[in-house]
Order: sequence, then structure tokens, then C-alpha cells
Amino acid sequence: MRKIIMIFLSVMMVTNLFGCGGKQNTDQGDEESKYTEALEVLSQVVEAYSEDEIFAMYGGNQENAVMDAPGKFDISKVEELENIYGLPADQGANIEDAATMVHLMNANTYTGAAYRLKDGVDMNDFADSVKACVLAKQWVCGQPETLVIIRVDGRYVITAFGVAEIIEIFKTNVLSACSGAQVIVETPIV
Repeated sequence: MRKIIMIFLSVMMVTNLFGCGGKQNTDQGDEESKYTEALEVLSQVVEAYSEDEIFAMYGGNQENAVMDAPGKFDISKVEELENIYGLPADQGANIEDAATMVHLMNANTYTGAAYRLKDGVDMNDFADSVKACVLAKQWVCGQPETLVIIRVDGRYVITAFGVAEIIEIFKTNVLSACSGAQVIVETPIV
């Protein structure tokens, strides 16, 4: 009986060691994602909206905007990413894909983006940099009320700012629709 218990404990210890060794540090953005591109992430969020929650939107960069849907964003448009979406210019080198969606009537009502981070980029540092950039902005057409930054599936970061009620609905839809979604930052914009 004692030998059986020793064998059982040995097997359990080996199993636990192998299980722990396979974990990856999700803060570094170096794990595989179930999503193939940022547009897929935002599209999945939009699909989670109910008919009474959805708003008129456009997506993508200004030259290739799409109506009533998120759109793929040309990440070489670093100035546009900073001016409209609050992505600091120095963070442009840390992304490999982006998609955006903006409220059609007023960008300060809702502006959001999904970014696929390059391997090794720390999500928390990325989020802190975006937060600092958005909070430092000067708003012309009314100030947005809330900023939220959400990590998705270990490789993507979603940023969104706008009217508190719209951001809360967006956040709820991201958390329910996207794999591994967790809020990194949620703060009022003052």
C-alpha cells in the first residue's frame, strides 16, 4: 500500500511540474491568440451589441474608411493613430495590426481601437502609455468622460474613450464576447 501511495504522489508531482512549466507570461503579449487580426476582435464585439445598443459608426483609417462597421487601420498612419485614437507615436513600433471604430456623429462620444501587440511588448506598459496620451489630450468638441483599456486573449489591447454610458456598454460587450478579456485601465477623463 505504501508503494502505491508513493507512486501516486510521484506521478502527481511530475504532472504538476509539467503543468506549471507550460505557462506563459501573458503580460508580455507572447502567447498565441485565437484571433488572426485586430479587425476580427472588434467585429466580434460589435456582433455582441443588441439592436438598441448599437450606434452609427465608421472604421478604418481616413483614406479607407468603412461605414457601419469596424475597419482595418493602416498602422503606418502613426500621426492619425495618435491624434484620433490616442496611441502615442512611440508605441506605433509596438503594434503589428490595428482596427478602429468611431461614433459617426462625434468622435468624443465613442472612439475605439484594437491593437495586436508585437511579441515581447508589455501590455501594462503599453496601456499606461496610451492612458497618459489620452488624458493629456485637449478636446475641441466636448470632452469624453471615460477611458477603458482591455487586454484580449493575451495578444490584443483594446482602447476606447467616450460617453460613460456608451463605454460601459462597450466594455460589457468586450468582456462577454472576447476570449480572455480583462480590464487593465478604467478611469474618468478629467
